[in-house]
Amino acid sequence: MDVVRLRKVSKRYGRRREVLADVDLRLAAGELLALVGANGSGKSTVLKLMVGLSRPTSGTVRRNARIVSYVPDVFASHDRLSASAYLRHMGRIRGLSARTAKQRSDELLDRLALSGGADTPMRKLSKGNAQKVALAQALLEPPELLVLDEPWSGLDATAHGTLRELLTETAAAGAAVAFTEHADHVVRSTATRVCELRDGSLVTPAGTSVTEISLVSGQPLDWTTQPDVLEVRRHADGVTLLLPTGRHDAALLTALNHGWSVTTVRQVRSG
Repeated sequence: MDVVRLRKVSKRYGRRREVLADVDLRLAAGELLALVGANGSGKSTVLKLMVGLSRPTSGTVRRNARIVSYVPDVFASHDRLSASAYLRHMGRIRGLSARTAKQRSDELLDRLALSGGADTPMRKLSKGNAQKVALAQALLEPPELLVLDEPWSGLDATAHGTLRELLTETAAAGAAVAFTEHADHVVRSTATRVCELRDGSLVTPAGTSVTEISLVSGQPLDWTTQPDVLEVRRHADGVTLLLPTGRHDAALLTALNHGWSVTTVRQVRSG
């Protein structure tokens, strides 16, 4: 089931050039999606569109999630409250009982090993420890959609592993998870799928194993709306689809059910 669907999404701020151009992206329940790309490629904009903090200039964003959690790249910590008080307050806002909010916040801060303890004033937290509080607030209530912008930034080595475990557990519980990250080893060890943004457009990451399916002479069909289709290449007598290797059976079945003839199916490597 798609939790988030971006279809032909473009984004422009004022009169500047487009930050995103015709982005098609699906995020399903149970997925761990890594968005990669250079600074300024549009990764953070995609995340904000996913959670509703930004609206597309054109195209549509559909969200099928009641509980949405977001961790920004910069967490503005509260000056006066302690880490524990802040999390209990956030838990109450989310509808948790005072007891549940305290238990859950204590559990998360203990697991993330917040330096100085849960009663440390927020203003005294280092960037890494403030990031731990940001992560904890996103997980107080089990989310259906969890979106994180460079969540490993500033974390110590131990917390790196804990965060990977938390994201994996969240996805295993049925949530859709999307994050940005620059470190390739973190992406490879965490993500179940990787999408690369380059100059505001989605591309298949270099070195990714994909399956290429060539089809001819079928009923009219918008292939960009079909599950797992990464790219559609149109030609005179049909189309060529690129899909993640091992996830092309649904597209083949759709093609056959709509009268398309399959001319080739081959595994290729992007880039």
